[in-house]
Amino acid sequence: MDNIAGTKSSLNWAVQISTLALVLLWLFPTVGLFVSSFRTADQISSSGWWSALGTQTSQNPAIRIEGEEFVDGDLFVIEGQLFTNADIEVSAWGTSSRAPQAFVPGDVAELSRDRTITVDVGGAYRFTATESQEGQRLPRVFTTATAPPEFTLDNYRTVLVSGNATDNLAKAFFNTLTVTIPATIIPILIAAFAAYALAWMDFPGRALLVAVVVALLVVPLQLALIPLLKFHNEIGIGKGYIGVWMAHTGFGLPLAIYLLRNYMVGLPRDIIENARVDGATDFQIFVKIILPLSFPALASFAIFQFLWTWNDLLVALVFLIDATGETTVMTKQIVELLGTRGGNWEILATSAFVSIAVPLVVFFAMQKYLVRGLLAGSVK
Repeated sequence: MDNIAGTKSSLNWAVQISTLALVLLWLFPTVGLFVSSFRTADQISSSGWWSALGTQTSQNPAIRIEGEEFVDGDLFVIEGQLFTNADIEVSAWGTSSRAPQAFVPGDVAELSRDRTITVDVGGAYRFTATESQEGQRLPRVFTTATAPPEFTLDNYRTVLVSGNATDNLAKAFFNTLTVTIPATIIPILIAAFAAYALAWMDFPGRALLVAVVVALLVVPLQLALIPLLKFHNEIGIGKGYIGVWMAHTGFGLPLAIYLLRNYMVGLPRDIIENARVDGATDFQIFVKIILPLSFPALASFAIFQFLWTWNDLLVALVFLIDATGETTVMTKQIVELLGTRGGNWEILATSAFVSIAVPLVVFFAMQKYLVRGLLAGSVK
């Protein structure tokens, strides 16, 4: 019964469920980074991103009270507010890290040296003492409070327009674009010409060249880094954009030529032969017939090359990074943030989402070209 038209086999259902599970596994971390990038540090440290739309209950770090002292009868009094957010409500508080929830709002805590402190539900406190506290160390207050959902753009301001070079990803963002766009276009242009020659042009040694391309696919990238860097230094390009473009082009060409050549070989031979009979040159055939028909393969490789180059760290460290940091790419900048801002999860989440946003846009924008243009130009 599984083969009857209009029914789906159990294997088909298993494939669809597995695909859906994989999509969700990739989607959840991305959504989590996106939501976390708009949350405050306190909310990230106290609750997961999935509860961002609900009321947040968190145990806040200790706050040392401060304020102007004034005299009220026989007492010296200091009053103030623990929070700047008026929507926060205190559910419990304490004066010691060992008992951070010892009191409820309105309770009066007895401290040493005839001192007292009380905290209300809105976070307002009143501290009293029998003698002046000028120059004295005032107590700390630990609070457990609830707050409505809060989202902020401060994380993006810090990351993208901060004056601190360590935090500013804006320059690293444009540096990465400067590396990625040429490093994607150059190998595609070279590989397209090479793939056409290996697929449709007869010349001595063609089979040997195809074998060399296949052999280069298994050469480890790490094996060629130091020799290639020495070669760059010898010819004068050293560490810079030209060097990293050439490096990405060299490492990406074998796969590009292999994929495009295999795709072009499968194109209809009759179309090319008819074009030659009509007097078209190889260049005309390549530009007017082969390229339109090969657009899905070109788009596929462009996606992979862009993602690989955008997320690259190793090649950038070897061929690009200089002492001044003027050419630092995003992957290197995020590594530096992990070292300098490792405790600021809101900054790291925002930086990570900024880093993956462009590859996501490129991937979804290029998806339609994988099918479109499959037979473009082959028929009238």
